[in-house]
Amino acid sequence: MNGETLGSFLRTRRDKTNPDLIGLDPVGAPRRVPGLRREELARFAGVSVGYYTRIEQDQAGTASAQVLDALASVMRLDDVERAHLYNLSRSRSPSRMVRDAPERLHHRVASLFESLREAIPAVALGRRGDVLAWNHSGHELLFGHLPFEAPTDAHRRPSVPRLFFLDPDTRDLYDNWEELARIHVAYLRLTSGRYPHDAGLAELIGELAAGSGDFASLWAEGDVADCTVGRMLLSHPTMGSLDVDYQVWSQPESPDHRLEVYTPNDVATRNALALLPGTGAPPSQRSPQSYGRTLPGSALASGSSTESSTVRGSPAPSGSSGSRGRRRRGSSGRRGSGDDLIVVVIHLAALRGLL
Repeated sequence: MNGETLGSFLRTRRDKTNPDLIGLDPVGAPRRVPGLRREELARFAGVSVGYYTRIEQDQAGTASAQVLDALASVMRLDDVERAHLYNLSRSRSPSRMVRDAPERLHHRVASLFESLREAIPAVALGRRGDVLAWNHSGHELLFGHLPFEAPTDAHRRPSVPRLFFLDPDTRDLYDNWEELARIHVAYLRLTSGRYPHDAGLAELIGELAAGSGDFASLWAEGDVADCTVGRMLLSHPTMGSLDVDYQVWSQPESPDHRLEVYTPNDVATRNALALLPGTGAPPSQRSPQSYGRTLPGSALASGSSTESSTVRGSPAPSGSSGSRGRRRRGSSGRRGSGDDLIVVVIHLAALRGLL
């Protein structure tokens, strides 16, 4: 299930446009709902009300780039929202959904990932948020209640969106879950516009909408955003409160594959991350591990058959198995080519005190 159309996106953006920002008289007729009326948006965009109404009802065929630009300008859409608008306009004709060939981690991303080793916590993600690889420190920071070998199982690979909305342990990890949830949903919407005929992506969105009231409510708001950099406030079961930034790196040759790295925002977090597996601390000082728990079905990439691996060259640490008990508590990117990106990330880790 995706279900979003050009018209439905326009409606959500129109409802969220502040009339005062486009010069409408604030003392005009009382408004029953916030946002712009259809006739107001049409007038400011220079199109007839009838034509705009047909666009919003998905009955006008293909809207020209000039009309889309005018509508986007009136509603003050940002670059990401404009890109999503144009993506939807290009995919308006009904078409058969396609189940893509198995996704493989691009060799440049894999090379970069292996070059990092354990210098900094890192996770490699696919188009739909499936975990294609993680290093030991990245695994322990965010996914320690799952088996370290999980990304190697092509049919039961961890799915970050499923974990985030359907797995209680993952939800308990984030003190700023609500803020990050909005970013997850907005980014998933952006991806759905880029790949409107991806059957696996549509199934993921449908599953989350049916299984999570929070996801369904956020999806209905219609927000869209890129997910490139942000802050995560964690309540880690073994390291306590952590304050980290996530940064997303991608390769032009493989924009679907994202490398997320995690860096500390304060001294206490930096010292805690230094105790993660493989970051240089003696084994006796490392945080306890928890491996071997069976992945919850709702957190798995449904029907996934992509290939990946965990980082080679570092043996998996041993530890007790079983689920961790967590307290119940009610995210513009940078791009770079392989070698330059390795240098930048290694330098970043050194500056953060992780090397």
